[in-house]
Amino acid sequence: MEQHFSILKNTRDNVLGLIEGLDTAALNVIPAGFNNNLAWNLGHILVTQQLLCYRLAGEDCYISDPIIDAYRKGSKPNGPIDEALINTFKGQLLSLQEKIRIDYSQGRFKSYKPYQTSYGANLNSVTEAIIFNNVHEGMHLGTMMAMKKLI
Repeated sequence: MEQHFSILKNTRDNVLGLIEGLDTAALNVIPAGFNNNLAWNLGHILVTQQLLCYRLAGEDCYISDPIIDAYRKGSKPNGPIDEALINTFKGQLLSLQEKIRIDYSQGRFKSYKPYQTSYGANLNSVTEAIIFNNVHEGMHLGTMMAMKKLI
């Protein structure tokens, strides 16, 4: 599993590197052809990881329900995301990837509610969720790279 946690860290480091130097206005631009922005993607990848790995395992998430509702699958920005929340997301990208590594290694995840993703993947354990989450975050990193070229 250590390789999967390393991939998660690398992906999140790449996300942070991609947005480095961009101001809040740039992070909130919704490029033509998209229905969200770079700032929304930060929240979305955090929320998705929490839902796939924690909530489906019957564990409490480290992100509040209002944030989960605002950034879950099917949501989109309903206004600019302020600098304070963006900075919170940036910090959580690093802290929560370390937290899941610790929680997993300490055996926190005892059960899992099977789930089929919109990608078509069937998840039957938190291990499978962690692995799939890397696919999800890599997909969003690619989307974010395309967005950045258009802002």
